[in-house]
Amino acid sequence: MGASTAAGLQVVAALPCISSPRRMFMSRAALATFNVKIIKQALANSSNTFSLQSHCNKYLSSSNYHRVVTRAMSGETENVASHGLPIDLRGKRAFIAGVADDNGYGWAIAKALAAAGAEILVGTWVPALNIFETSLRRGKFDESRRLPNGSLMEIAKVYPLDAVYDTLEDVPEDVKTNKRYAGSSNWTVKEVAECVKNDFGTIDILVHSLANGPEVTKPLLETSRRGYLAAISASSYSFVSLLQHFLPIMNPGGASVSLTYIASERTIPGYGGGMSSAKAALESDTRVLAFEAGRKGQIRVNTISAGPLGSRAAKAIGFIEKMIDYSYTNAPLQKELLADEVGHTAAFLVSPLASAVTGSIIYVDNGLNTMGLALDSPTLAA
Repeated sequence: MGASTAAGLQVVAALPCISSPRRMFMSRAALATFNVKIIKQALANSSNTFSLQSHCNKYLSSSNYHRVVTRAMSGETENVASHGLPIDLRGKRAFIAGVADDNGYGWAIAKALAAAGAEILVGTWVPALNIFETSLRRGKFDESRRLPNGSLMEIAKVYPLDAVYDTLEDVPEDVKTNKRYAGSSNWTVKEVAECVKNDFGTIDILVHSLANGPEVTKPLLETSRRGYLAAISASSYSFVSLLQHFLPIMNPGGASVSLTYIASERTIPGYGGGMSSAKAALESDTRVLAFEAGRKGQIRVNTISAGPLGSRAAKAIGFIEKMIDYSYTNAPLQKELLADEVGHTAAFLVSPLASAVTGSIIYVDNGLNTMGLALDSPTLAA
């Protein structure tokens, strides 16, 4: 059983005449108290002197009250005169395993990394490859490819990938001859890593967004050995395999992220087939791999425990909408969980801003993991 998908920050130059992101009102007399010499010196050091000086002169020459507001600035100014802690992944290359459509967490992570400047490579489950590439080519994903700056996310290359198999020797004959795999080659983990090395040399970021449990709708007591081991193989060992084969081509200081779920530590009736066990294994492996990859390649390893999302893959469990409703009702933050929120967290985790974060489980679920009581329980209404 193949593994299927699981699921420009702009800042303002800080000048004396633009001192707060909140609206403020100043009179001519108040503005006159500014040290003009300092203002001009600051403007002279700016890479966009003309536009900024004109902006300040407007306030210095007006006789009325003035509303001063910060505004987003583009071009060289935001690079030279920016402040804050922007996530900057320019010059970095990311491989995201498990992108087969435009509505899952893998896609959201790809977009967030692209928005931060990273070059994007994706690995797509072989049976879904043709549909994904066709949709991409025909522009069906164009709206969801749009980045905050208005441009479209570019995917440098799409690789066929089935992370259940490490090498071609591991692939059963019936899979090799399956028509859904016809026309594709070099799709085992080892082969994909070699292809990426040949095409691009190295990567900096590895994202695991893969999960599959063929018996996910069965209670654990009814799960077969084959179904249980298939879930473990596709959903947790696949991460071990990916990191094992990609680590040699990852640049020191790089990072890897996977996706887990609260079923690893809490009972979620209906999330069966060994999937809860697979997520628990993934979290345990995250801690061990953080040590081993950290010592061996200076690579950080973290996992995101994401709340329920109504992606196509998640609908396989059969009651995803009820899980979303439950989360909305009972989480501390009573709002819809957006895929982009997981993407933004992933961008942080693989960025230099998280340079000391490794071996961690980061919850992005509106705080549902903290709750020990369901607010909509019938017992509370009694």
